[in-house]
Amino acid sequence: MEATRQIYWNVGHSVVIPMYLMAFAAFGWMAWGFWQRLPIWRLGKALDRFDRYDERIKRMIAEVFSQVKIYRVTDGGVFHAIFFWSFLILFAGTMLVMVQADFFTPLLQVNVLSGEFYKIFSLALDVAGILALIMLAGLFIRRFVVQPKGLEIVKDDYIVLQLLFAILITGFLTEGVRIAATELQQNPALAKFSPGGLLVAQIFASMTPGTQQVVHQILWWLHFVLVLGFFCAVPYTKLRHIFTTAANAFLAPFEPKGSIANINLEDESAEQFGASTIADMTWKDIFDADACTSCKRCQDRCPAHTTDKPLSPMRVVKQIGELAESNPGGSLIEAVSQEALWSCTTCRACQDVCPANIEHVNKILEMRRNLTLMEGVFPGDEVRTAVSNIEINGNPFGLAYAARGEWVAGLPVSLMEQDSDVDILYFVGCYASFDKRNQAIAKNFIKICAAAGIKVGILGKEEKCCGEPVRKLGNEYLYQMTATENIQMIKAYAVKKIVTTCPHCFNTLARDYKDLGLDIPVEHYSTYIHALLQSGRLSLTPDPFSFTYHDSCYLGRYMDIIEQPRAILANAGGVITEMAKNGYDSFCCSAGGGRIIAEEKLGSKISEVRITMATETGAPLLVSNCPFCLSMFEDGIKTGGAEGQLQVRDLAEIVAERITR
Repeated sequence: MEATRQIYWNVGHSVVIPMYLMAFAAFGWMAWGFWQRLPIWRLGKALDRFDRYDERIKRMIAEVFSQVKIYRVTDGGVFHAIFFWSFLILFAGTMLVMVQADFFTPLLQVNVLSGEFYKIFSLALDVAGILALIMLAGLFIRRFVVQPKGLEIVKDDYIVLQLLFAILITGFLTEGVRIAATELQQNPALAKFSPGGLLVAQIFASMTPGTQQVVHQILWWLHFVLVLGFFCAVPYTKLRHIFTTAANAFLAPFEPKGSIANINLEDESAEQFGASTIADMTWKDIFDADACTSCKRCQDRCPAHTTDKPLSPMRVVKQIGELAESNPGGSLIEAVSQEALWSCTTCRACQDVCPANIEHVNKILEMRRNLTLMEGVFPGDEVRTAVSNIEINGNPFGLAYAARGEWVAGLPVSLMEQDSDVDILYFVGCYASFDKRNQAIAKNFIKICAAAGIKVGILGKEEKCCGEPVRKLGNEYLYQMTATENIQMIKAYAVKKIVTTCPHCFNTLARDYKDLGLDIPVEHYSTYIHALLQSGRLSLTPDPFSFTYHDSCYLGRYMDIIEQPRAILANAGGVITEMAKNGYDSFCCSAGGGRIIAEEKLGSKISEVRITMATETGAPLLVSNCPFCLSMFEDGIKTGGAEGQLQVRDLAEIVAERITR
C-alpha cells in the first residue's frame, strides 16, 4: 500500500474557501493589531536603522533560525530554542500540506507527499510535535512551578501557554482520530511513522467509524480555530515578540559596541538635551519594549540588581513602553527613578546577554544626560566635586596639571613637548598619573616597552582626563571640552599610535574620539604586549604561579579582548582557575559608568561580590588590567574580609617581573 494520506480527509475539499477566508481574516486582524502600535513607536525621534539592508537581512535570518542568542544561556534557553525549531517544522509541514492540496494536486497532478518522502515527512512532524510539547512543559514548569526569582508572571503568560498547549494537543488528537480510522488497521506499517498520533489513536480505536468521523470534524475545526486565534493574539500579547524580536535582529546597530551619539552643543535652537519624556527617546527605544520577552536575563546579569540596588534593565525597558502607551507626556525620570539610573555601571552585561537585541545602556545614558545637563543633578556631592576638579584641573582628584607627569622621573620616557619623535604615545590616564598604586603599573609598562626597544612618549601636564567618567554620568559638555583639547594636543604632535593601560581611556580614544576627529590607531596594552611577544620583540622567562583573571567589562564585552591577556599570563608561567563568571559573562568591578568617582551607597558592594567569586576559585592571586578594577578590588579585599586570602596584581607587573634578561 502506498505511503501517503488523503488531505482534508473527512472534512472535504469544500472547506478550502471558508478556511482561506478565515485565515485571511485572522492575518488581517493581526496586521491591524501591529498597525495600531505604529503610532506608539512613532512617538520617538527619528533614527535610521535601515541602512546596509542586505547585511541586516542576513543577520536577522542567521540569528532567528540559529537561535544562537537564545540557547547561549541554559536557564530556559535550550527549552525555548528547541520549541522554536519544533514549531517551525510543524508550521513548514502545514504549509507543505496546503501547497500539496491546493496547488500540486489540482494544478500539476503531482503528489510529493507520498512514498519514502512522506514517511520522513510524517515522522519529522510527529517528533517535532512531541518535542514541542515536552519543551513547552519545561517552560511551564520553570515559570509556574520553579518560578525563578525576579521572573514576572502576568496574564499573558497564562494565555500564551494555554493557547500553545491547546494547539499542540488538538493537533495530536486530530491526527490520532484520523490514524484510528484510516491506518491503525488498514496500514499499520505506515502508522508507525506517526508515533505521537499512533499513541493517541489508541484512545479512539474502539469508536465506531461514524463516531470517529464526527469527533475528527469537531477536533479539526477546533484545532484550526485555535491556530487562527494564535495569529489574532500575536499583536495583543507577549506573542508579538515573535515578530518584534526578529525585527530587532534586523534593527540592531552596526556601530562599534558601546557607541554613544554625540550632542551638538553648538545648536542654538536646541531646547532639550537628553531624555525627559518619551518624545526625547528614539522610536527604537520604544520598539524595544515590544521586543522584550521579560526573560529577565539582563536583570540576572546586572551587577547593580544583583547587589540589591534599585535597577533592573528589564524594568527600565518595560517602564519606557508602559509610559509610551499610557502617558507619553509623563516624566521618564520619575517612572524609572534617579536611584535606578545612577546605579548603572554601564558594564553592558544586559545588552550582551539579551536575546532580543535590546539596547538598555544608551536609554539610561540619555536620561542621565537630562539629569546632568538640564537639571544639574549628580549622584552625590563627591561627584559634583570630582566633575569640578576635571573642569578646573583636568583630573578628578583636583591635583595640579604640573604633577601629572612627575611619576616618569628617571624612566626612559619622552615628554612630547620636548621630544615627539616616539614610537607610541602612552595616554596615561588620571589614575596611573596620580594614584601611587597605579603609577606602579605605568612604570612597569614603560619597563616592558624599553625591553622591547619601544620609544615611549607622554603628554605629561598637557594631558587631561579622557572625559569618559563624566560622559557616562551624562555631562556631555565637559566630555566634549576635555576630549577636544586632548585631540588637538595629540594631533599637534603627529602621533603614530596611542597605547593606554586603562580600558576606559582605550574605549574613549579608540571609539568615541573618532566622532570628534581623532583618526590615530589606539590600542590597549594587553593586546600591544601580546603582539610584542608574538613578534619576538619581547620574551619572557616563565615563573610558575596560580591565578584567576578578571575580564574588565570595557575590554571583554566592549572590545572583545578575552584571550590575549590569558595568553600573556600563560606565557609568563601562569596556571589559571577561572571564576564562575568570566569572559563575556564577567561580573563588573563597580567602577564603570562614572561610578569610579561616586560612592556606592545603596545595597551591598559590587566589588566585594566579585572578590568573593575570586576567593571561591582557591587561587591566591587575582590579575586585572584596568586601574579602576585594581582600585575597586583592593578596597573590596579590605572591606570584604579577604585580606590574607587574595592578592590583586596588574598584568604589567606580572610581565615586567619575567622579562628575559
